[in-house]
Amino acid sequence: MPAGSFEAPPRDLTTINREFYDALWTETYVERPERFNTWPLISGLLPAAATRLEIGPGLRPRLPVAGTEFVDLSAPAVAQINARGGRATLGEITALPHADGRFDLVAAFDVIEHVEDDRKVFAELARVLKPGGVLLCSVPLHAAHWTTFDACVGHARRYDPAELLALLAEHGFVVEQSAVFGMQPNNTRVLDFGVRMLNRRRKQALRWYNRVFMPLGMLFQKKLKFTPGLMNTDGVHEVALVCRRTKN
Repeated sequence: MPAGSFEAPPRDLTTINREFYDALWTETYVERPERFNTWPLISGLLPAAATRLEIGPGLRPRLPVAGTEFVDLSAPAVAQINARGGRATLGEITALPHADGRFDLVAAFDVIEHVEDDRKVFAELARVLKPGGVLLCSVPLHAAHWTTFDACVGHARRYDPAELLALLAEHGFVVEQSAVFGMQPNNTRVLDFGVRMLNRRRKQALRWYNRVFMPLGMLFQKKLKFTPGLMNTDGVHEVALVCRRTKN
């Protein structure tokens, strides 16, 4: 390195994610889970889920605030959920503050791909779930679909479907159902513009997201269509999974 020059030390994903989501959640509010397209699935699971945990919900929890425990990396999100009568704890998915076999149902939407050590993630998810318990999660797919937006929002990877199935099986999970999840972007120019705005004018970009794009996305979200096992993922950018923790 030339004399007098300075190279910034690498930043870990935990720091990147905390800063991004602290900013995202500072100027918005807790959304009701009934408004999301995951609610028909979740409402059907609730009667058999006396103990529930959602990890990384931010201010968009998919499980009911009442009766659910939450863990999130973002202090503003934890504060707002607790202000609404929830039970939220500041923490990370790789070190959950819960006893072994504590929960019947665990949800982690748009979280796992943000962590470098995903084996530790799945080990923790398996640890806190009861045998026979249900894991609901979503992950982005296919390295070929990687965009600058993935890097900007703190993703560590996109999953190869076969490798994802093997990783789940390694930790005692079986995929029971799956569905196309989230937005399926097909315009790289729009994504690149969004990334430029987030990098150069983050506060304004997040304000537009919270006040305009998120409400529009809620209005036009599509019904989730679940199929048995892992669906054909050709052309699918993100998938929602219903997994069962095996009893052995």
